[in-house]
Amino acid sequence: MTVVAAAPSLGPMNVAKDLLSLEEKRRLGAKSNVVGLLLVLHAWGLILGSMAFFAWWPNPFTFLLGVMVVGGRQLGLAILMHDAAHWRAYANRTVNDIVGEIIALPTSTSMAGYRNSHFAHHRELNSDNDPDWTRNIGLPEFEFPKPRPTVIGYILQYLSGLKIYSAVSGFHKNAETRDIPALINRARLIFFVALLIAAIAFGFWKQLLLYWVVPLLTVFLAIRYIRNVAEHYAVEHEHVLNESRTVLANPVELWLIAPWGLNYHLEHHLFPGIPCFRLAELHKILMTREPFPQIAHITHGYFTGLLRDCATAPRPDLKELLTG
Repeated sequence: MTVVAAAPSLGPMNVAKDLLSLEEKRRLGAKSNVVGLLLVLHAWGLILGSMAFFAWWPNPFTFLLGVMVVGGRQLGLAILMHDAAHWRAYANRTVNDIVGEIIALPTSTSMAGYRNSHFAHHRELNSDNDPDWTRNIGLPEFEFPKPRPTVIGYILQYLSGLKIYSAVSGFHKNAETRDIPALINRARLIFFVALLIAAIAFGFWKQLLLYWVVPLLTVFLAIRYIRNVAEHYAVEHEHVLNESRTVLANPVELWLIAPWGLNYHLEHHLFPGIPCFRLAELHKILMTREPFPQIAHITHGYFTGLLRDCATAPRPDLKELLTG
């Protein structure tokens, strides 16, 4: 049974406005062209480096390692695209949107289409009008509570590719996501056709399949599922400070699942104008401001605390009874 949470009666901005001073908002919200460029180069450096490592020492271990690294950095590119969708990546909006569309290409998305639905997600968080919430209604992997082995089983299904159809079709079924400007749509089509022709003509189609498509349809989807659950599921849904979750995790989990501040999702919803690389600093400040430390849903660990939250989340029917 899935129950769609009611939209919060007190909007995030009404709560957030008193948590930071105007000067803090301006400082934390400042864009950095240099950091934006370095993050993109870092992601691509790891991707190309893992490919080169496998080419230099081809064996099953280096292949699996490379698939894991590429899948994780594909998520990293999606995070940077998300910042661009909020106009937070680069100071110049034209540069911001061009780079945002380019880094969205490897994950098959369009930043313009993503932006169309993403702002509705922020306005109508976890409600009937939230496209990110409604696309998962009826999917058993997003119904909680669930025993830890069951959640792990769903992660493995995404990791093995068994959930490719539902994951890909579910993301693109939203009409707003598909509403892409004609120029961008044509440019994307030209890019993908040219890439396919070049891969066949120059003989790198196997590398493209093994080191881009395979990670995208396995590791990327598995991490995206973990991220989706961590962001908005198995939380209280009683206040804007617990409609989303912050996950404090060890460096390995953060590197693989939540690079560049993705784990501070609650902070992002409170202050969407702050770039991802400053969310850790924002979290430290908010932990000193009431009522954030008392109400915020903060989980420790993805494979420990998050799985525990999934197993112990209140049953929707019981929660309805208790809240009247």
